[in-house]
Amino acid sequence: MEVILLEKVENLGNLGDKVRVRSGYARNFLLPKGKAKFATEANIAEFEARRAELEKMAAESLATAEARRDKFEAASISITALVGGEGKLFGSIGPGDVAEAAQAAGLDLEKREVRMPDGPLRMAGEFEIALQLHTDVKATLKVTITAEE
Repeated sequence: MEVILLEKVENLGNLGDKVRVRSGYARNFLLPKGKAKFATEANIAEFEARRAELEKMAAESLATAEARRDKFEAASISITALVGGEGKLFGSIGPGDVAEAAQAAGLDLEKREVRMPDGPLRMAGEFEIALQLHTDVKATLKVTITAEE
């Protein structure tokens, strides 16, 4: 199935690219989220008419993400949790906990933007958490997990 991308999609293509994808990926992800349209002649003509507007929106989104990256690089958050012997946590700290602590600290962060490829944190200490703020913008956030008293 051929679609035309209305925004940059990671590992697929940039704005305006005409790409072949599996029909399920297009029907279940790209089309419902407004990231693509079927590559018919009418849709391509409509896209070309709106191209400048879409490029402007993409540039604004990128600029906003880069400004947010600077805030996260300078910030540090602290999370208190129950800690047992040898610094192990009772439970774990996942993406939702990191996003919640960041919001409590005044940072605008969503759970879906937190990347933890090694899984949730299970030890007390200092960690650097990867954030994906935009397709092209990655950041790190310093998280300190301390024992609850």
